[in-house]
Amino acid sequence: MLLFEGTSLKKHIQGRLLFDIDLIQVHENQRIGLVGRNGTGKTSLLKIITGEELVDGGNVNHFTSVKLVPQFKETRSEKSGGEITQQYLQLAFNEKPGLLILDEPTTHLDTQRIDWLEKKLANYQGAFVVVSHDRTFLNNVCTEIWEIEDGSLNAFKGDYNAYAEQKELIKTQQQIAFEKYEREKKQLEKAIRQKEERAQRATKKPKNLSSSEARITGAKTHYANIQKKLRGSAKALETRLEQLDRIDKVKELPEIKMDILNKESLTNQSVLRAENIKGEVDGRKLWNPFSLYLYGGDKVAIIGKNGTGKTTLLKKIVERDERIAIPEKVRIGYFSQHLTILDDDKTIIENIQLTSSQDETLIRTVLARMHFWDEDVYKKVGILSGGEKVKVALAKLFLSDVNMLVLDEPTNFLDIESLEALETLMKSYHGTILFVTHDRTLVKNIATKIIDIKDGKITVFDGSYEAYEEWLENQTKSNNDDQLLLIETKISDVLGRLSLEPSQELEDEFQRLLKEKKELTKKL
Repeated sequence: MLLFEGTSLKKHIQGRLLFDIDLIQVHENQRIGLVGRNGTGKTSLLKIITGEELVDGGNVNHFTSVKLVPQFKETRSEKSGGEITQQYLQLAFNEKPGLLILDEPTTHLDTQRIDWLEKKLANYQGAFVVVSHDRTFLNNVCTEIWEIEDGSLNAFKGDYNAYAEQKELIKTQQQIAFEKYEREKKQLEKAIRQKEERAQRATKKPKNLSSSEARITGAKTHYANIQKKLRGSAKALETRLEQLDRIDKVKELPEIKMDILNKESLTNQSVLRAENIKGEVDGRKLWNPFSLYLYGGDKVAIIGKNGTGKTTLLKKIVERDERIAIPEKVRIGYFSQHLTILDDDKTIIENIQLTSSQDETLIRTVLARMHFWDEDVYKKVGILSGGEKVKVALAKLFLSDVNMLVLDEPTNFLDIESLEALETLMKSYHGTILFVTHDRTLVKNIATKIIDIKDGKITVFDGSYEAYEEWLENQTKSNNDDQLLLIETKISDVLGRLSLEPSQELEDEFQRLLKEKKELTKKL
């Protein structure tokens, strides 16, 4: 059943064409993830589908009710961003629209709330289109991916991983086509040169031809005809060369090699030692005292629900709490959503050069990763969008003369391509990184150590996120085994007492223990 259709859709912004889409359709039960760089028109397309924004050309038809949950929501001082987002989402689910439109719904949601949203979408009876930079989320909820690129809309079957594989295949095919184009071009250029050279030689008197023979009538005409044919062949080859479909080379970004301050003396050496760090804010206890030891090159992910104290822990480290010892040669660079490290009146490259001794070639390479090309680096920071400022701030930190990065939610407002560029920077960085994020893919791909804040307790795990999940599973299984053994012991005790002194109280206790055993056995 067709729920929405748009034909010949055109949309401009400030005179620039955002997209020109011949046909777009949404059918019943479709689960669509919409991706594309910042500024390609994803939010505009969502608003066109809902009818909140008009097109500059084309036709839009709705065949069901449509509901949009916007990216930017009304803020309230008494509620957190996660609580407000979840409230918006729940109200939308309650309306039960035939077509649900979600613009960055996981922003401000912690892992628990993202799990809640994934389950709601898995059981949703209508269709939905969702814009998200959370790759794990897109993998878990979408069965197809739409991509806006160069003003066109392209559809890919499967989840985000399947889309990424298809994009990589397209890139490989483009490189093969480029190499074939280059070979044909060089062969034609070589053949043209050879024809021209032979035509030039045809105008000269052959070495074995005498003067009297050269004066014979028709000799000049003969060589002139040869020259004409050769130049005609060269012209035909030139036409073939002009008619070759030009294929551009796949843009390969150079490897990033950053010089890190005091790298040699800090690699695998202690960079932070903390004993019994307390977590309290305005008299409210966030976590029990714990100890932490970090070494040069550690990539540390701090995870946990909203409000558990992740940012508080980062600030204690940045502000060098009295219980935290950090060597003098450790220099910290701090990223927060307030972007206070940027000067709006200076250009992108000036902002970076203020705190970096790296050469301009490397600075431009890192900026290219963040999609600031050529003359873009001379733009004033003040005119950039929020997402672009985040990218500049991150590039500035990675290139600064520091050796420990502390990043508080660095993925907010980044498109997926920029997020993957951030991943590359984090992998290339030889200093220490502590980062808070709800992006599960980033944690899996980067972290070598996990700090998990849960129920007022901090667990420090030395290893990858996958290893941590496996350890947690084993811990849970072990705890459940112990609990099952305890329940079975209690059941034996109650049965013994029932056989000697039967009572309703013991019978109720016996039935309760049987129920607990049954539920725990299911978990195991």
